Amino acid sequence: MESKPQPQSRPKPTLLRSLIKLDTAVSLHLYTFFQPILPFYLLKSLELSGDGRLFFPITISILFLTTPIAALTTTPTPATLLLINLLIGLHLDILLVCLIKHLIQRPRPVYNKHMFRSFSVDHWSFPSGHSSRVSFVAMFCFFYVNQIREALLVDFLNFDAASWIVEHFVAVVGMWAATTSVSRVLLGRHFVLDVVAGACLGVLEGVLVFRVFNYENMRTSGRTVVLDLWTISIFLHLLPPVRSE
Repeated sequence: MESKPQPQSRPKPTLLRSLIKLDTAVSLHLYTFFQPILPFYLLKSLELSGDGRLFFPITISILFLTTPIAALTTTPTPATLLLINLLIGLHLDILLVCLIKHLIQRPRPVYNKHMFRSFSVDHWSFPSGHSSRVSFVAMFCFFYVNQIREALLVDFLNFDAASWIVEHFVAVVGMWAATTSVSRVLLGRHFVLDVVAGACLGVLEGVLVFRVFNYENMRTSGRTVVLDLWTISIFLHLLPPVRSE
């Protein structure tokens, strides 16, 4: 008498697969729950506010409109140093995010619609580039708060030193960064873990720029980065944008 074959037991899911499954479910729940509540134009405005295509042109334009080329290689002003260090961090963010996305290649949520892509790696979801960028900007403002208040807000933009925006500038930027990061999930662009990883990456970038990769340290070590930043910036922004299907 032939014995019945024993049913094969399914392999237990790994911890990583379980985490991804939970992340996918939680992200979908948040997306579907808040879709009828939050207006699309609000989430889209937050997306545009953290877009690199906004940060780079504005930062580069302010830098080269307010600072003579000769001053970049001699004695930059405090405001110029801030803008150069901000550019260094933004370029570092692009390099790290593109590298990690290329290595991980996690697909974006299937319900992600009408997203404009600047680079081919934007097809991938992990980590969130918006989240890393705004988190870096928030950390940058935290570390350089005194210089920003004096050189940019008071001297350049002529704000009153005792005004509310000057006193609470870092808190405002931090709230904007947190809200923008959360909006990536609610807009359907990313999963929760993408945003968390992006935020952690942005914090790390802020520390690296403040401690290591800043203009002062590079200039002391005999390196000149202004020309490289200018060249890379032009190259990145001349790349043709790619629209997702």
